[in-house]
Amino acid sequence: MGLLKIYKFFLHGVLKLAGISPKKIEIEPGTVVNFCVPTQTTTKPAVVFLHGFAFDGILTWQFQALALANRYSVYVPDFVFFGNSITDKSERSVEFQAECIAKGLKKLGVQKCTLVGSSYGGMVGFKMAEIYPELVHSLVVTCSPMALTDSISKARLHRLGFNSWPDYLLPDSVKGVETLIQLASHSFPKLPNVIYKEILE
Repeated sequence: MGLLKIYKFFLHGVLKLAGISPKKIEIEPGTVVNFCVPTQTTTKPAVVFLHGFAFDGILTWQFQALALANRYSVYVPDFVFFGNSITDKSERSVEFQAECIAKGLKKLGVQKCTLVGSSYGGMVGFKMAEIYPELVHSLVVTCSPMALTDSISKARLHRLGFNSWPDYLLPDSVKGVETLIQLASHSFPKLPNVIYKEILE
């Protein structure tokens, strides 16, 4: 068992003690979204954490989820194609992600929520607020444009030193994973290569 799997196993035990556990929600046949959700029905305000283009929901938001679980109903989804969320569709748009998360939340009984999104999660959050205004009470976004236009995209790629988004976001080497993580975070500690290798796999 790899180090990340061991850590996630430990993390899910800690989350369970805080009243949060994983749950798979079938959005439609062939599409399943993995959420970390409150283990008990609650009337506390709902907060939904939307991760960026890396890892999965709970690895990104573990500390915030644990810190807020006493005061809020915390929901942490994995976007489709990340973590344990899957689909047999080829759709990869921000709108598709927004629809999947919103439909999953509705199936979980969430009628109003605050969205907290970082980077790619911020773009999904903006799209959810646009398409489902009755669901989104408020929105907190960091490190994200409202939409990734061609001009923003080209400028950002040039600044990062890459020719295309797949070159940056879909590394094919251990060094590429390390570069992605270092560029996507501030003062992130250097990890052993075995961790980057597990992320790549």
